[in-house]
Amino acid sequence: MLRDKTLQLPLALGHDPAADRDHLLISTSIMPAIDLIDRWPVWRTPVTVLVGPPGSGKTHLSTIWKGLSQARVVTEELREGRPIAPRQGAFLFEDADRVPFDETGLFHLINTVRQHNGTLLITARSLPQLWQLTLPDLKSRLAAATTVEIGPPDDVLLKQVIFKLFADRQLEVDDRLVAYIVTRMERSLDAASQIVDAIDKLALSRGRRITRALAAEVLTERETF
Repeated sequence: MLRDKTLQLPLALGHDPAADRDHLLISTSIMPAIDLIDRWPVWRTPVTVLVGPPGSGKTHLSTIWKGLSQARVVTEELREGRPIAPRQGAFLFEDADRVPFDETGLFHLINTVRQHNGTLLITARSLPQLWQLTLPDLKSRLAAATTVEIGPPDDVLLKQVIFKLFADRQLEVDDRLVAYIVTRMERSLDAASQIVDAIDKLALSRGRRITRALAAEVLTERETF
């Protein structure tokens, strides 16, 4: 069950400290977002909203873009209502739909970006039209922005993710077990991480090796919530 060497698969997950291009797993679902990063600074519009579910790679991609563009992160300023000094260049606002922010501040930032030929990348879990915004002018600005969505992972990606998550724990699992998990799990990388963690903890608590029956127990328990 133990492995001497962990499987090295490039992957954008929270437990992986590497956040460069070499550690980003290429998949169909994330290709539009990768293309966005590769095309900078030649974007269709000055403001782009990158949308994707938890664990989809948004933070990894925004970190790559921040290094490429030397963007200034303005997340805290917008959440705390602090002024953002006008300047040229790039800006990054992360997790826009997670915590309330200063709508007027974002509106002025978008105007600054447009006036100075800069760029602004906003990351979020949901589309801008689903945010509970009250400022009509901001809604209009965001409606004119480019939106790039990261789609749900396919089976190939989920299998690679699960193999890597087990390998990170020095656990060896076979193809049949991974295929069993993939066909019964929620379609998200965040779910994959939670499932592997739960399976690992359950196996350790019982002093047993990881089997399909043990995986089935974890998956069944998740279905009840």
